[in-house]
Amino acid sequence: MADYKHTINLPQTDFPMKAGLAQREPAMVRAWEERGTYAKLRALARGRPRFVLHDGPPYANGAIHIGHAVNKILKDIVVKSRSLDGFDSPYIPGWDCHGLPIELQVEKKHGRPGQKLDAQAFRAACRAYAHEQIHLQRADFKRLGVLGDWDRPYLTMSPGYEAQQLRAFGRIIRNGHLYKGVKPVHWCLDCRSALAEAEVEYEEKVSPAIDVAFRVADRDDLAARIGASPARLGTAPVDLVIWTTTPWTLPGNQAVALAAESRYALAQAGTGGGRRGLIVAAELLEPSLRRFGLGGAAVLAQFEGRALEGLKLQHPLQDRQVPVVLGEHVTLDAGTGAVHTAPGHGIEDFAVGQRYGLPVTNPVGNDGRFLPDTPLVAGLRVDAANAVIIDALAKGGQLLHQESLRHSYPHCWRHKTPVIFRATPQWFIGMEHAGLRAHTLRDIKGVAWTPAWGEQRISGMIESRPDWCISRQRTWGVPIPLFVHKQTGERHPRTQ
Repeated sequence: MADYKHTINLPQTDFPMKAGLAQREPAMVRAWEERGTYAKLRALARGRPRFVLHDGPPYANGAIHIGHAVNKILKDIVVKSRSLDGFDSPYIPGWDCHGLPIELQVEKKHGRPGQKLDAQAFRAACRAYAHEQIHLQRADFKRLGVLGDWDRPYLTMSPGYEAQQLRAFGRIIRNGHLYKGVKPVHWCLDCRSALAEAEVEYEEKVSPAIDVAFRVADRDDLAARIGASPARLGTAPVDLVIWTTTPWTLPGNQAVALAAESRYALAQAGTGGGRRGLIVAAELLEPSLRRFGLGGAAVLAQFEGRALEGLKLQHPLQDRQVPVVLGEHVTLDAGTGAVHTAPGHGIEDFAVGQRYGLPVTNPVGNDGRFLPDTPLVAGLRVDAANAVIIDALAKGGQLLHQESLRHSYPHCWRHKTPVIFRATPQWFIGMEHAGLRAHTLRDIKGVAWTPAWGEQRISGMIESRPDWCISRQRTWGVPIPLFVHKQTGERHPRTQ
């Protein structure tokens, strides 16, 4: 067979036909290190215009994955291209060395602080673990071909870095933004700690949705408020009906909230001795009665929610009365238009409670179990308490309906488990003090965002975020260095 290869005009090259990257890339990386390539680039760039890429650090926890690779390679492309464009473009890598991910790994070996190790030894174990992970990840990042000052990275656990954090904390205090408050915060039962907004993710969850009757304590007062005669109300009991997907929060109930300007209806439903008066939002009356399985309803009166402000109701589980309050958060999208209000278990509930001076009770411990003095559910976890509470309501005749509801619910970003709202003493940064929120939104507009939707996203986060909870009930992290009063918990008046 004829060989025509010599008749074809092909380029001649000494390059091998195969790249052999598995062998050549490690040799290339070693050559860069031996030649001090990064240091030489820095020396050549001295005096040029500066371009700095701030490296948001990975956690010093576990082997790198494709997400790390994409992140680091894209940053490396930016830094190297800027260097080629004539900029002095250093790259200082870093690691986030504190927080829950590292604690969880150390707990697998040593248990929680106090079990096998005291707090000091536990922190030392966390530091050692972080150093091990940094060593492993650094080798992998170098293998990706990323050039940087790998011998001098910034570590959030280094004393110098922690000192800078504390100096920034001092400025926050001097500016008057720090305060201590008892407020409901996202609480992870696995972390046993408060979570910030950024540490919460929303996932689908199935919850028990129940309609609960709160008995009107004074029928004559109700009649006077809605302009009806006691005779028209008859002798049947009257209940204001709430709808909730968190039955476990009912022991902490302090009020029932209505929408001030919405119309509510008092209807009598049922037959014979089971006839009762029910108060729900007028536009939700028919779907509510169908849900309750009650027919033959007669509407006795309609009125605005504001008419019932201050009306006393009997708590369905405890021997005490709670008031009707008004809240702007009450909507008629679902349920009955009446919202069970527990200031210790919800941000909006807390805000309404502050306006009306309601008690902020928190019967749940940091492990998610009810405190020993809690009637009916003492010692139970909140998820287990749901069934006990629903059963007690059914036996007492206050449970009008029960079903399962799939809905979006906050979860811990690390454990992927549902969180609860729990009122505890925490340290906060006030977003409104000295115009912090307004100034931040103004300064956002002075930044060039790529892509452009990033500006809308960060602005939306700042506009809607509550005061920032900065305290955590954890062992491995930068502590809040304050002198506080033993009895009141307030910080020393000369704190700077």
